[in-house]
Amino acid sequence: MRCGQEEESIPSTMADTFSGADDPAGWPGHLWLEGRTVVHLQSNQERPSHMPRGPVAKSRTGFINPAMAPARTRSVLLLQDALEYGWLAENRPIRALDALCATGIRVRRWRNEIAPELQERLHITANDLDSQALDWALSSVRNNRTNGSFPELEDEQMPIEHITEDGIHFQRYDARMAMIQGSFQWIDLDPFGSPVQFLDTAIQGLGRVGVLEVTATDTAALTGSSSTSGMRRYGHNGIVDHYAHDDAVRVLLGTVATSAARLDRSIEPILALFDGHHVRVSVLVRKSKLGADENRQQMGWRVRHDDLPYTFVKHPNPEQFERSSGPMWIGPLWNEDITGRMTEDHAVNCCLPTEDDLKSCGETGLEWSDLDQVYAERELRRSVRYISDASSLLSSEHLLLPYDQIAPWAKAASMPSMIDLISALNEDGYLTARVPDLRPYIATKAPYEAVLEMVRKMDSTE
Repeated sequence: MRCGQEEESIPSTMADTFSGADDPAGWPGHLWLEGRTVVHLQSNQERPSHMPRGPVAKSRTGFINPAMAPARTRSVLLLQDALEYGWLAENRPIRALDALCATGIRVRRWRNEIAPELQERLHITANDLDSQALDWALSSVRNNRTNGSFPELEDEQMPIEHITEDGIHFQRYDARMAMIQGSFQWIDLDPFGSPVQFLDTAIQGLGRVGVLEVTATDTAALTGSSSTSGMRRYGHNGIVDHYAHDDAVRVLLGTVATSAARLDRSIEPILALFDGHHVRVSVLVRKSKLGADENRQQMGWRVRHDDLPYTFVKHPNPEQFERSSGPMWIGPLWNEDITGRMTEDHAVNCCLPTEDDLKSCGETGLEWSDLDQVYAERELRRSVRYISDASSLLSSEHLLLPYDQIAPWAKAASMPSMIDLISALNEDGYLTARVPDLRPYIATKAPYEAVLEMVRKMDSTE
């Protein structure tokens, strides 16, 4: 199982479980860079490729999944955006918790890559139940300090048992206990498998307004390919077709919204993506009974039709049920302002290692070639590709279409390139963009028939 989820008794003190006083066995392991942050991979985990896809088999405690690097990059960008633009706490401090931190790469990236002038307002807690992973995390921080100044809050809500390194508070508790101990403005929840067992406590652990970032790797349940798991965990009736990925995102959002509503809280999606082997959603959570009631209006079903791909309805009628998936979130998926700033250039400026970074990392023994740097930039750009272009569309009502199905639906002999089709629809006044997904999708404001007619028109002129 993933770090932090072992079924074992909670230690009464942490002195007997992890100390960070000595480097753990196998230190320093294989060195790698994720973003601008040195990663110490344990000796039995190979140096990753630059563009890994899909899940990685867990070899032992404290493994790092390189396929999750894009999600961690986006987490850095979102947290920096909240600090810089003040949409979460204005100019007040933000308490951020990684509830299942494993070897601490996410919290270390928060500390190392978010702009230095914002760091004094960022108070980070890293929690896990795996003492060996925490020892590895502590050594990683101690041997790669940022040398910043991180003042304590006067009302810092920390448990008695914790160890602080580089302004990061490390602690060993069950994730649910860690989340409920303090009032956080930011909680990251990245378990192995489904997050449902943690959601209620995570929402309770947030202050009156806070951000909850949730990862789910049980994509079979969310997409509907494992119908029994989907029904058992999410109450979801799934259909495996072109819209399974979008359904998975909306099912997880709906599950978070439903959990929040039980606690008189509302959610506002910030960013929600299907990214290969996992679904990742980031939402703004508010204490609001009215907002929770309004969220109920954003729950519904996706109904497939013969004459158009789908419609969203509150609930399908008996004739529609076999062609319906749900219940799920049917409202906007993103926040336009925030995702509009998530450009490729911004990701590179924030997270690509500089010459000074590489010089400093080289002193630790990191081997990093010019080709490594080129690949690292490509990976950072891929992490946010198409997000800013699609920000307006996915923050409002839109039509989602699988690009490779449009020609058959239009009964066209050939299909224009995606770039040409998007340009043509935009020129006709229909906002259209590519959607970030491993499969090619477009989102558009155009009516379905207008898209088909455009494809037929472009087919006839070729």
